[in-house]
Amino acid sequence: MKFNKKLLQGTLIKRYKRFFADIKYKNKVITAHCPNPGSMMGLINKGNEVYFSKSDNPDRKLKYTLEIIKVKNAKIGINTLLANKIVLEALENKKIKQLSKFINIKREAKFSKKTRFDFLLSNDKEKCFLEVKNVTLLREKKIAEFPDAITSRGTKHLDELCVAKIKGYQSYILYLIQREDCDSFKIAKDIDEKYKIAFTNALKSGVKILCYDCKLNNEEIKLNKEINYEQ
Repeated sequence: MKFNKKLLQGTLIKRYKRFFADIKYKNKVITAHCPNPGSMMGLINKGNEVYFSKSDNPDRKLKYTLEIIKVKNAKIGINTLLANKIVLEALENKKIKQLSKFINIKREAKFSKKTRFDFLLSNDKEKCFLEVKNVTLLREKKIAEFPDAITSRGTKHLDELCVAKIKGYQSYILYLIQREDCDSFKIAKDIDEKYKIAFTNALKSGVKILCYDCKLNNEEIKLNKEINYEQ
């Protein structure tokens, strides 16, 4: 997934009110939209190098959007709104081997009155719901983790994937790790124990787990390789 323009580079001053970030850029302080509702644990230290985009839309109140943060020479994509775009591109280009058999791709697919999944995939024989979660957290060397904060919405999605499985759909959840410095993935049980319980139940119910990392630079972010997860 290519950015419309090459990202601009600056230095993080602070993130506040969840969706705002002050950035030092060319001896000025600009305020950017921070499109990540999570805690962003380990990412938002003052002085971190950041990359951000600029919108040409004259109606936008905030012209800038924080896209990538650099921590210890590793670039991390923090824009949760891009996760589905990255996965969509990978699906269209058959980069996810487990899902390459599906021909049709529908985004934001309704499953029930209270639930939509990120994708409904299908072919002549099968239908498959796919939910995508953006991963940025790393606390141990080379181990990505999710979630970085309590997520009742994430727990609900796991429970609903189990229901979809019972109803005859294939059910997948893909953890998109928007960083390059991890070689395994696990659930952060100490952060959200209920999510860990739901994850374990989903595995037992036949929900399939996929974990992929990304390649990132100031021009594009793309799906890279599959990595293992720890149960």
